[in-house]
Amino acid sequence: MSIHLVIIDALNLIRRVHSAQPDPNDIARTIETTNRTLHKILNESQPTHIIAVFDHHLQDRGWRAEVLPSYKEDRKPMPPALLTGLESIQNAWWELGIDSLLSDGDEADDLVATLACKVASAGETATIISTDKGYCQLLSPNIQIRDYFQHRWLDAPFIEQEFGVTPQQLADYWGLVGISSSKVPGVPGMGPKAAKEVLQQYGDIETAYAAEDLVAKYRKKLDEHIELARTCKRIAALKTDMALGFNLQDIRYENGTRS
Repeated sequence: MSIHLVIIDALNLIRRVHSAQPDPNDIARTIETTNRTLHKILNESQPTHIIAVFDHHLQDRGWRAEVLPSYKEDRKPMPPALLTGLESIQNAWWELGIDSLLSDGDEADDLVATLACKVASAGETATIISTDKGYCQLLSPNIQIRDYFQHRWLDAPFIEQEFGVTPQQLADYWGLVGISSSKVPGVPGMGPKAAKEVLQQYGDIETAYAAEDLVAKYRKKLDEHIELARTCKRIAALKTDMALGFNLQDIRYENGTRS
C-alpha cells in the first residue's frame, strides 16, 4: 500500500486561525475552528499517516540564533491565552486521530523537513500543510506544500513566479536577499532582482563567487560579504537529518483512529 504522510505545521495553522477569531481569549472557539479546518484537510488530502509538528514554545531560538544572533530577535510572543490553550488544542487534535510532535531544542521546520525527506526517499508521498514558503526548497516529485488558507499549491511554477528561481535555489536566494521577517540580513545592497540575475546565470552563491566574469557591481558585494552570504544561506536551508524517535506505524491514520 502506498503511503501519503500529511505533516501539519501546527503553530502556522493555529496562529492564523486564532488571529481571525473575534475574541482572542475564546480558546474553545479556536479549538472548534481548527477542528473544522483539520476535517477539511483530512477530506481533501486522504492521508494514510498524519502528524502535527509544534515548535517548543519555551525553547530559545535554537541553533540558528547561535550561528546568527539576530535570527528571530525580538520576535512577537505568542498571545497568553493561546499559549495557555495549546495543550487543550493538542488534546482535541488527538481525539481526531492526529498525534503531535513537539520539538525539543530544534525548530519545527527542521523536523518537518526531515520527516518529509525520509518519506520521499522511500518513494512515498509527503504533503506539508503550511503557508511558509521556506518549505518550498524541499519540493520534489514526492514532496508537495499546500497553503490551505489560500487554497493553492506552493509548487515550482509558484516559486518561479514569486522569486524567479527554482526551489533548489531558494536557500541561495535567501542567502543573498535575506529574510526580513526572521531578521536574516542577506548581502547588503543585494535585492531580489540582483539575486535572480546572479542565480539564473551561475546557479548558486559559490559558483558566482568563483566566476571570473561576475559583473563588477556583484563582485564587489560578494567579495565584501561572502561569509555573511554563506551564513544566511545556512540559516535559510532546512536540516533533513534530525533524530525523530518514532516510526511511521506510530502515526498511521485511519478514520480518526490509529491502527
